[in-house]
Amino acid sequence: VPSHLVHALCRRSPLMAANVMGLPVDESDDEFSGGGGWIPWFCGLKGHELFAEVDEEYARDNFNLYGLRQRFRFYGNALEMILSAEAPDQYELADDAFLEVYRDATQLYGIIHSRYIMSPRGLQVMRDKFVKGAFGTCPRALCDHQHVLPIGMSEELQTATMKMFCPKCEQVYSPKSKYKDLDGAFFGTSFPQMLLTTYPSLVPLDPLRPFVPRVFGFKLHKQHSLI
Repeated sequence: VPSHLVHALCRRSPLMAANVMGLPVDESDDEFSGGGGWIPWFCGLKGHELFAEVDEEYARDNFNLYGLRQRFRFYGNALEMILSAEAPDQYELADDAFLEVYRDATQLYGIIHSRYIMSPRGLQVMRDKFVKGAFGTCPRALCDHQHVLPIGMSEELQTATMKMFCPKCEQVYSPKSKYKDLDGAFFGTSFPQMLLTTYPSLVPLDPLRPFVPRVFGFKLHKQHSLI
């Protein structure tokens, strides 16, 4: 989109400009207030409810950032943006140079997030979300609304979108439409297993109920559910 068009849209409607730039927005929320810091702002965007807010101390520790510098063109500026005490305003979000750094910042935050949720503090935050059902429930009827966990199919960015893992049937499913574009690398391939190993009381104890195919009430001979 030409920069002059984005600037014009921004002056008339910040929400319209955000939509043009591909940012998720919710017209009922004040997402362009400019306060509260970048991390809370980013996690509060529509479709980002599954993210944990990474502790600033964790994101400042070079040990937790090992190997990331060479993966991002604007690494230094992107990290500075993530750690900013101010959320971006509508004018910054209409600036081409800002948006280039912003795109790196979103992916950098996602990778930092995938590491954070494997740490003791991150696991605790995600455990609380899981218990509250923040990630949703299994679409399989016989799992009785079992809470699910986000999982990635790859550790590499832009390779596969996020899925949902059910601890009861141990299958993965596509998430709700508002989460369908989240990169699976933002959660990693090992997160559900790590959480359930750390908190074994969360593992469902009820035996899995398989579906029994029948015709007129009679079981089909040698027909068994795959689950």
